[in-house]
Amino acid sequence: MRDIIVVIMQKKNKIFFLNLFIIMIIFLIDRISKTHVINLFENLNNQQIFLTSFLNIHLIWNEGIAFGLLSFDNKNIYNFITLFIILINLVIIYISIKLNDVRKYFFLIILGGSLGNLYDRLIYNAVPDFIDLHIGDFHWFIFNSADIFISIGIICLILDEFFFKTKHND
Repeated sequence: MRDIIVVIMQKKNKIFFLNLFIIMIIFLIDRISKTHVINLFENLNNQQIFLTSFLNIHLIWNEGIAFGLLSFDNKNIYNFITLFIILINLVIIYISIKLNDVRKYFFLIILGGSLGNLYDRLIYNAVPDFIDLHIGDFHWFIFNSADIFISIGIICLILDEFFFKTKHND
């Protein structure tokens, strides 16, 4: 019986560290990219970098949520939104602990990106966004690497819901 408990604990530890590894890799990719762009723009006096005919690097500081929504000058609203984001992250952690299928990893991807943006909200009081996709004069919202991971996780959850819903053991 003791051997069975040891094997179960070892398996749970491996899963825990795999989950933590996924979150940390996404968080570190986000931190490294943002730090690099912030340092680059300090040296370039905040000028845009034109990479291709459809992609620029342009640093802006987003005090709202996704794509600059809910951006207000009122610090109380900013603090409320930050607290709400923390609560959402706690819910995501709870959900990812409860799930035992592929959706767990989609939530972990979202969590890794969300923690990257939350870190910026707490340290800088704004999130640095810098990826500027455009076609001609039409510019999409400027975003960052954490936003990419959050979007990928959400898209995967949506696709999973549409195509694989009946295969889960909820």
